[in-house]
Amino acid sequence: MKNVLQEYLQSTRALMLAKLDGLSEYDRRRPLVPSGTNLLGLVKHLAGVEYVYLGTSVGRPPAEMLPWEADGSVWEGADMWAKPSESTEYLTGLYRDACARSDQSIAEFELDHPAEVPHWAEENRRTTFGALLVRVVDETAHHAGHADILRELLDGQGGQDADMLDAAGWTDYYTTIQHAAEPFLER
Repeated sequence: MKNVLQEYLQSTRALMLAKLDGLSEYDRRRPLVPSGTNLLGLVKHLAGVEYVYLGTSVGRPPAEMLPWEADGSVWEGADMWAKPSESTEYLTGLYRDACARSDQSIAEFELDHPAEVPHWAEENRRTTFGALLVRVVDETAHHAGHADILRELLDGQGGQDADMLDAAGWTDYYTTIQHAAEPFLER
């Protein structure tokens, strides 16, 4: 089971990073929906997720505390967007390092290994490495879905099934769905 989870996590991490390819710095950083969600911010957030849940929680914290954790701004959403001083290279480097450290934890710990999440309420802090691994797989997949949609909004590059149809086929598909929704339009 652990190997299956790790393989899935590794492929989803690669998808997250691939969503940045070929985009300008502006497009990587700009919010595309009212919640402010942006591609580089998702990568930044996932770096913290990996460091905390598959590192710190099992006694393997990063060499240096993440700046947005050290200053407490993580609790104000600072882990969800890139400051001008945080380059793509810096944030993707952090993410790659966090993933490598997580992979070391996956190799080292059994799923039932005790873990403790420092920012959870005291009564809920204790868990297992396996529970946290599932949480990271889930969160990474969740944000990879966001990344698919954001990238499609930016330049039309869709998810894994984007090449299933050509441009005309996708237009027809979209139109079919729109027509199916129209009877429910409130007038």
